[in-house]
Amino acid sequence: MLTFKKPEVEQFFKVFNIEDFTLSPDETQLVYSTNLTGFYNVWAMDLPNQYPYPLTFNNQSCHSLKYDPNGTYILASFDQDGNELTQFYALPTRGGELEDMRVVEEHRHMFPKFSKDGKRIYYTSTKGNKTYLNCYCYDLETKEERLLIEGEDASTYLIDVSADEESFITLKQFANTHTLAYLIHNGEAIRLTPETEKQHTVDSALFTDSSSIYLVTDYGEDNGYLAHFDVVTKKFTKVSDNDMHLGNIYLDKKGNQLYLVSSKGVEDKLYTYCLEKKEWNEVSIPVSIIDKLVIGKSGCVYLLGKTASKPANIYKMEGGSWEALTNNRVPAVGDEDLSEPEILSYQSFDGLEVEALFFRAKEEVSNGHVVLWPHGGPQASERKFFRSYFQFLVNRGYSIFAPNFRGSSNYGLAYMKMVEGDWGHGPRLDNIHGLEWLIENGYADRDKIFLMGGSYGGYMALLLHGRHPEYFKAVIDIFGVSNLFSFIDSVPDHWKPVMKQWVGDPVEDKERLTIDSPITYLDTMTKPMLIIQGANDPRVVKQESDQIVEALHAKGREVEYLVLDDEGHGFSKKENEIKVFSAILNFLEKHV
Repeated sequence: MLTFKKPEVEQFFKVFNIEDFTLSPDETQLVYSTNLTGFYNVWAMDLPNQYPYPLTFNNQSCHSLKYDPNGTYILASFDQDGNELTQFYALPTRGGELEDMRVVEEHRHMFPKFSKDGKRIYYTSTKGNKTYLNCYCYDLETKEERLLIEGEDASTYLIDVSADEESFITLKQFANTHTLAYLIHNGEAIRLTPETEKQHTVDSALFTDSSSIYLVTDYGEDNGYLAHFDVVTKKFTKVSDNDMHLGNIYLDKKGNQLYLVSSKGVEDKLYTYCLEKKEWNEVSIPVSIIDKLVIGKSGCVYLLGKTASKPANIYKMEGGSWEALTNNRVPAVGDEDLSEPEILSYQSFDGLEVEALFFRAKEEVSNGHVVLWPHGGPQASERKFFRSYFQFLVNRGYSIFAPNFRGSSNYGLAYMKMVEGDWGHGPRLDNIHGLEWLIENGYADRDKIFLMGGSYGGYMALLLHGRHPEYFKAVIDIFGVSNLFSFIDSVPDHWKPVMKQWVGDPVEDKERLTIDSPITYLDTMTKPMLIIQGANDPRVVKQESDQIVEALHAKGREVEYLVLDDEGHGFSKKENEIKVFSAILNFLEKHV
């Protein structure tokens, strides 16, 4: 009888992802950024035919895709090897050479929007204002550009333009939990939520016509709800209950309705709101997490989403039923060999209820070890979305514990604010109490725990190693912050206005920032370590990893250091992804 070898680590990383997608106005061409060849490029399918063909060969991540309203070309936004300095290019609908649209290599261009006739582009940029950003209008015919809005006081983003191009909606980000939206008309800025000193957020907002704005906000509440702003009367009206925890909002012009994503806890839901009848309906979805919706002129809904065991795919809903337009999956691995997480809940040191995901290795392959994975952000969360590295570790016998400690998103504004000014106390103890809960309830053995995290999770991995080394056999840090003082100083300029509330002030909060900086605890970082860093990372710069590696080497500690010269804050190239997680697997196996 034939027998086949167990899938190697590479199998789990031969999974194709989709970053973003757009749709031609006549809905005959679906365009998306995917890593089918191991590098991200823009591909397309001629619907209803689902055979893909490439449009670009530049091997770079695409941050946004927009089809020109007249269907003549595609606006594509690329950076260079993860540096996040995104530029705008025009791409022919059948592929070919990229033509510069808005390119200034030392600046970042974001959130492009076309005018209704496609003759102008509206966008946000660091150009001319690295700290607070500016909003511009560029005329594609005359090649003239005008400064539309100059950012002040906080990073300012243009998020919608009225059909007559007389009014605009901007979002000012004072902090992740303090974002305000404004109507800009005739040079006047009018806040969409009532005047109050209490911090709140506006997640999204759009014009349904020139006199009507709908927005999702948590003003006066803990969760996001739908509200209406009358442009003529300036009246703000609450539309939905606040327990729906709404986030992104999309307009279906043909159906005269809104589609709204509810992102509560670890899964998403999708709702419609009829603008005429004022009625709500829940829409069944084929995924756990929604990344993006596009509503076609026909009223068909195109959805990019994923589950914990199935990677990103695009689906089309017509007549109430969903059709998969792509079929990304883990090759050579059966669905029965992929892990769906268990949702756990436990009390932390102060009685706070914390939700977590637990990916359990099957009994026949389990090596009895658990990997604690503190997520990045920190104002983000662990949710039911696909990660190759989770699935391959579970397949190799490691269970994974991923808690949504205080500060995580999708649990309300108050919960999310708990990490602000407290990066290293409450969240740290939430992780430790989660481990104790696992041990007490038979999910983990005290002497069989590894620690791994990326970004803020890498910071937490370093801090937990320094303050609670007795829990861990070995530690993996992926582009984590090692020193809060140098981190505050090195972030991108448009992040700097939020740093005082988010992390702290280097002078006023010197004692706390010292206590919460992992580099303070070098003496107790005694366990074997693997540290991974992208050389082009603009968020957590390479110096953050360099300094902790140098300091630990000086103390004679066992530290492996892997630097990727052509990556930033993540792994955009399949070869690098496989290299990193092969190194992680080898490191874990060495210390089992």
